Amino acid sequence: MKKQIKQRYHLKLLVQCICCYIYTMSKPRSNHIDISKEDFKNIGYTLVDTIAEFFATIIDKPVTPSETTEQLQKILGTTTLPEKGSDAAQLLSKASGLVLNHSLLNGHPKFMGYITGSPAPIGALADMLAAAVNPNVGAQILSPMATEIEKQTVQWLSAFVGLPPGYGGILVSGGNMANFTGFLAGRTAKAPKHIKEDGISQSAEKMVLYCAKSTHTWIEKAAFLFGLGTNAIRWIETDDSNKMNIDKLDEAIRNDLAHDYLPIMVVGTAGDVSTGAVDDLLSISLICKKYDLWFHVDGAYGIPAAVVPEYKLLFEGIEEADSIAMDPHKWLYSPLEAGCTLVKESKHLTDTFSSHPDYYKFNSEGGGTVQNFYEYGMQNSRGFRALKVWLMMQQVGREGYEKLIREDIELAELLFSKAESHPELEAVSSNLSITTLRYVPKEEMENKETYLNTLNEKLLNKLQHDGEAFLSNALVKGKFCLRACIVNFRTSEKDIAEIVDIIVRDGRLMHEQMKDK
Repeated sequence: MKKQIKQRYHLKLLVQCICCYIYTMSKPRSNHIDISKEDFKNIGYTLVDTIAEFFATIIDKPVTPSETTEQLQKILGTTTLPEKGSDAAQLLSKASGLVLNHSLLNGHPKFMGYITGSPAPIGALADMLAAAVNPNVGAQILSPMATEIEKQTVQWLSAFVGLPPGYGGILVSGGNMANFTGFLAGRTAKAPKHIKEDGISQSAEKMVLYCAKSTHTWIEKAAFLFGLGTNAIRWIETDDSNKMNIDKLDEAIRNDLAHDYLPIMVVGTAGDVSTGAVDDLLSISLICKKYDLWFHVDGAYGIPAAVVPEYKLLFEGIEEADSIAMDPHKWLYSPLEAGCTLVKESKHLTDTFSSHPDYYKFNSEGGGTVQNFYEYGMQNSRGFRALKVWLMMQQVGREGYEKLIREDIELAELLFSKAESHPELEAVSSNLSITTLRYVPKEEMENKETYLNTLNEKLLNKLQHDGEAFLSNALVKGKFCLRACIVNFRTSEKDIAEIVDIIVRDGRLMHEQMKDK
């Protein structure tokens, strides 16, 4: 009897322990990081309302508050890392005030500085949706739908700029990474095959590449970071329109071959960042075929203009490119970050970036072949950048983009025309949606060019700090110019007229100040 009582007691104790364990395992963890459904909805609705008001009133705000680092640090506060957590609603409210009221607004209609597009509202919502699922778009098994959306986005971008079917590619962070990816694919394809195992330092071949003097600085980074060295770059002179001189290119290649160098690549530019000039891509493609060189096109800024029928001829030869860089966060109005590398043959990306360690089991889908984007670029862990581009391309459509891009170009041409007809402005260049100009006082002056360069540099500083309009600069044939790049669906003819008035008003003021010194 006593034995039975003891057994029942032990059984009861065991059941209690099991029940306690089950309750403990099923009970939600107590933490500060999760947010309840109702709280998330309330916080989210408030944030969306705040952002919607920001978009609706952005035209009334200064382009930049022009606050110093010291002022910003004082506003932000110098508190140490908190020991305890804080309320999410209060944190987001504070962050909204900090970000929306103390930032340079590249979505403002009078922002015409560096090539950052005005971000489409649907892109902001897309980033929130992407972050909610948080797929790692490095492997298909980790991101089944995200992978398919990125594949489709790459196909759409390829067709958008007029490439034939079959091009592949990958979404990356921006222009530098898009160009790096194409550069490395080209190096792998055209360099001696042994360098993948032995390295460039063990190679007797002296590899060289060619680009115009106006090419973006990414090429110097690539040559240095990826082993060729900056002395491997052959900077080809440009003609009067800032395009690569084709005769000089051919001459440079022949000279290098005669001196036992190994030419591997030519980089053409489809819209250089200073003046918007587009190289003669067709002629470059013929040179590359003649010497069996990789043809890479830096179209980070300008290539979307190929969607506009009247500008398509400007990009003739793009379909011959082995690789192309483009940035949806520039002229497709995507929020940062969204760059893209397109390649004629996807094999060149996998030849360059693919690896298969034992701990990667990403290679089959029911016995079939899958596309894992870690094999197409430098990242293994990758965010869902494609979602915002994919949604925007559907919302706007080809016709919508054709209209917006054409209007941006027409606004840049309008600015050039107004500068050309104004007695105190000099219109210097206009290509695609970039216009360069400078303020020129009516009166005669000594050392005119030196004086005008100094005057316009000071004028630019004033424009960038006053917050009424934001331009950048370009050095065109020795002239320091104000540079306006319009990749903004909010900019209007009214903004162009007002910017001309601002430049002239501030130019006069700066001239008077310089004369008094």
